[in-house]
Amino acid sequence: MRPNRPVTAALCAAALALTAAACGPGDGEAGGDAKPTVAASLPSGADGIKIPDELKDKLKEHGFDLEKWRGGAWKNWNQDDWLREAGDYVNPIIEDLWDPDRMRGAEEPKGPSVDPDAGKDQGVTDPTPAAVAAKPAPAPYHANVPESGKVFFDGPEGSMVCSATVVKDPAHPGKSNMVWTAGHCVHSGKSGGWYRNIAFVPSYNNAGKPGTALKGAPREQVAPFGVWWSDWAQTSDQWIATGGPTGGAGAPYDFAMLHVTPEKGSGKSLEETVGSALPVEFNAPAVPKIASMTATGYPAAAPFDGQKAYQCTDRPGRLSLVAADPVMYRIGCTMTGGSSGGGWIAAGSNGKPALVSNTSIGPTKAGWLAGPKLGPEAKKLFEGVSGKFRGQ
Repeated sequence: MRPNRPVTAALCAAALALTAAACGPGDGEAGGDAKPTVAASLPSGADGIKIPDELKDKLKEHGFDLEKWRGGAWKNWNQDDWLREAGDYVNPIIEDLWDPDRMRGAEEPKGPSVDPDAGKDQGVTDPTPAAVAAKPAPAPYHANVPESGKVFFDGPEGSMVCSATVVKDPAHPGKSNMVWTAGHCVHSGKSGGWYRNIAFVPSYNNAGKPGTALKGAPREQVAPFGVWWSDWAQTSDQWIATGGPTGGAGAPYDFAMLHVTPEKGSGKSLEETVGSALPVEFNAPAVPKIASMTATGYPAAAPFDGQKAYQCTDRPGRLSLVAADPVMYRIGCTMTGGSSGGGWIAAGSNGKPALVSNTSIGPTKAGWLAGPKLGPEAKKLFEGVSGKFRGQ
């Protein structure tokens, strides 16, 4: 059973009382209209969710059936019962939930899509770029695109997947646990709420083997650097208020931050584990000054199967969907759904590679992708998540 508001409040109240987990807006500054969100930090163990007896008793008092949750009740969603507010985000670790078969079967979410001629009436929109064929990222991924990986999550329609990037955390130099992705990979937007069981797998299928070779593969092969659960997620209020699967609604604000923790901890941070993280550039050069951008992702919709990483490199153009909204970047690329959330890399203001956007939308027929230009709203969101975990 998907937890309703009273149950979620019970979880947060119990966790707050007994584990000092924060259950509301954080003490870090969330920028623009963005609100911080937090998962109750419930400890995990070998049998799934491992919770102290006193916390179990407290949860029972509030009507939360832990055994039903552990037994798979989290799979049952009520479309009309989405959780939307900051304190509603609950994402307890369920060990071994994301096994290789479940990861392999996850499908792309319904992110914002638009007509191929989107933006043609806006004077700031550049001509539609020519399609750029996506090329396989060189394997092993850990040696070539170590910051890239896949985000897995559950929604009313089943298990879904996006792409994401490990980014640097100024509050923890060299020891970041922060991941950048698209807003529609964590929250359904105007018509829904937060997804569940959100987890990040860096260098998924590190060897770049075809999907047929992954059947029956051990978890260590598809997730060589572990599974990292999101104990905190944050996206823009603009995406929550207006985001949708058609027309590009909310797309200029379609970005999100995850703070993650290892399912089976080693004491090392995500950045230490994968050996790299990218800085985020919130003052990227204007489009005419950017020679090229490279988008990386795991496209899952046909003709791709989601099991291998791909890349597109192109000189960006501009896309304006609504005159009052920020202009987006656009590149030619044949990657499909599943690549959403994947990082766009270009030379930052210091000339070094940086994350400047993420895949948000594409047309109904593959050929180009668009991503938000990261401005003040994204910067304050990023600083809010970083600040929340400063000193921890």
